[in-house]
Amino acid sequence: MAPQEVNKHAWSGGEKERKKERRMMDILKDFQRLFFSMSRLTSFPWTVLEENLQSNRSSEFISEILKQTCLHRLCREFPPSARYRRRFLSELIRRQEAAACDPLDELYDALAEVIGAEDAGDCYKSYLLPCGEAVSLSESVALISEGTTGLVTWDAALHLAEWALDHRHTFTGRTVLELGSGVGLTGITICRSCSPSRFVFSDCHPGVLHKLRANVRLNGLDERQAPAVSVEHLDWTAATEEKLREIGPDVVIAADVVYDPDVVVSLVTLLSKILRRSTPEVLVCSTVRNPETYGGFKLQLENAGLRHHVITGAGAHVFPYNRLSTIELIRLHT
Repeated sequence: MAPQEVNKHAWSGGEKERKKERRMMDILKDFQRLFFSMSRLTSFPWTVLEENLQSNRSSEFISEILKQTCLHRLCREFPPSARYRRRFLSELIRRQEAAACDPLDELYDALAEVIGAEDAGDCYKSYLLPCGEAVSLSESVALISEGTTGLVTWDAALHLAEWALDHRHTFTGRTVLELGSGVGLTGITICRSCSPSRFVFSDCHPGVLHKLRANVRLNGLDERQAPAVSVEHLDWTAATEEKLREIGPDVVIAADVVYDPDVVVSLVTLLSKILRRSTPEVLVCSTVRNPETYGGFKLQLENAGLRHHVITGAGAHVFPYNRLSTIELIRLHT
């Protein structure tokens, strides 16, 4: 074999190894982001893990998964629910034993730590940002608690946060008002990544506001540093012109607030007030669960003299959520 052919063959083999390493690193990142956001176990890339176990007959890859999940510092600071960790570790053990790999002591030790842990009504979910940092939130383990759905993060909030990361200029140096902030995922992502000059979180449910304030503090946001943030009680049916002037938003956002016909009436009334007094950019992101309710929202916008257009175009996939559901982002104007 000629020297040039030897070098070419060596380079080709080295490139294959690098590609394989990059793929495995991507899979580890997938396990990490899915684990910390407490995504459904069925969404994890188990097939790749099984292929690795069968080809190598080694628990090394499971050890790496463990380091990036249950043994990661983020899990010590902001752990997912004990029940979720038990299920995740049990699934790892099941896959390892099915492949007849050598037992991994730290895997069983990690399970032993959570076997007797009590399940609380709240847990932490962490959403990994492209910069490598995380937005960590205290959320309810139940979709509905304290009479509200506002204590968990919903898909439309994740979709809007992804759009914001792709359109940072929309928020940079501007005052942003978020309606129905919930536990704070979208707003905190914008504050951490898009450099607004001021951000006003708002909601009206006492339990949601309490959780929201705690999450804002948890993520290091403070009125005394940039961006200036505040958490406001804002009742859409009672918001005054004076209050809206005081906030003076350049951008208004809302995610997953179109879910009830009665709520839609007060939302459209508030949006009309906001757009009558100034010309902020208004973005509303919705998961369309009930086409009749969502169609009614658009009809009420039209009756109020508010026009809209749908923002299309797929952005980078940053957060894990159900991308098969119908989610629509619209921009409003008069």
